[in-house]
Amino acid sequence: MATADDQRPSKEEILGDLVDVNTFDQILEMDEPGDQEFSKSIVFGFFDQAEETFTSMDEALDSEDLKKLSELGHFLKGSSATLGLVKVREGCEKIERYGKKEDGDGNKEDGDGKELDADVCLKHIKVALKDVKKQYQDVERALRRFYDDREEA
Repeated sequence: MATADDQRPSKEEILGDLVDVNTFDQILEMDEPGDQEFSKSIVFGFFDQAEETFTSMDEALDSEDLKKLSELGHFLKGSSATLGLVKVREGCEKIERYGKKEDGDGNKEDGDGKELDADVCLKHIKVALKDVKKQYQDVERALRRFYDDREEA
């Protein structure tokens, strides 16, 4: 006889390549058996934090504040890494680096040996921010589905 657990998609099916399952499992291990409220509060707290940070990033981008963009990228990179949100972390790292006027590999000079231009870095940040917001929307949707599926069981 099939149970609700048999019909429910697996964590890996829901989260796909958006989340490093090994890292996320460490968060889930903090939950009480049969109760995922603790991990859910951490994840949903991250959602609030990310939304606020994206608003601050938009403001910093409008004011062309590379230093602030780097700081915000670093902040959100750490939070997303803690939860295993791989693609969000990678996007935030790009924002952090370009905010420091570095390329994706951490170089402060272009191929001609010239210091990276602030305007070029801002353009890269604009693209990276758009991408990371999309990645965030995808992972938020997947994590909400993950917790919704568990509450219905």
